[in-house]
Amino acid sequence: MSLDAQYFADLYAGNDDPWAFRTRWYERRKRDLVMASLPSQCYGRVFEPACANGELSVLLAERCASLLCQDIDATAVRLARQRLAGVDHARVEQGHLPGDWPGGQFDLIVLSEIGYYLDPTDWLQVIEQSVACLAGDGGLLACHWRHPIAGCPQDGGQVHALLARHLPLYPQLRHEEADFLLEYWSCQPRVVDLDETCP
Repeated sequence: MSLDAQYFADLYAGNDDPWAFRTRWYERRKRDLVMASLPSQCYGRVFEPACANGELSVLLAERCASLLCQDIDATAVRLARQRLAGVDHARVEQGHLPGDWPGGQFDLIVLSEIGYYLDPTDWLQVIEQSVACLAGDGGLLACHWRHPIAGCPQDGGQVHALLARHLPLYPQLRHEEADFLLEYWSCQPRVVDLDETCP
């Protein structure tokens, strides 16, 4: 069974940064690695579910024309909106995957620290939804903590194993450390444009 909204409400009840995204060097370094792993300098439309308090969202907003962030928790949504205040091309909505998947196509989907909160059935649906809405030259980035988390239906290894098994995309990058796994897949076999410039 996937974790429900109360799990996250309890985390945010006494702490607006329950994973220490703002203060931990581990988290800051991981964000830098995520951004360095994106092969395109600029993306059109980006979707970031499970955006939490918006620390990664701010960096993604610098690399795209349109950013849609989503989180299950109302406090997280409020914090992410504050973090993205003044970024006109970014929007934050409350929603829960897989049921609240947004419409339209995306050039990039970032699935960071979300998969293990979903059971395998829901996670497979997220994978299918991601593939169905990626643009023809789109990409998907996934990054997850590798160790078991109490109460979660999957660990990061299981999450990425399902991605590898069910994504009909080209694997472009795999960065593996003792604590986390970061991978990028693309709809096209070659993703780096040596002459790319942002508009």
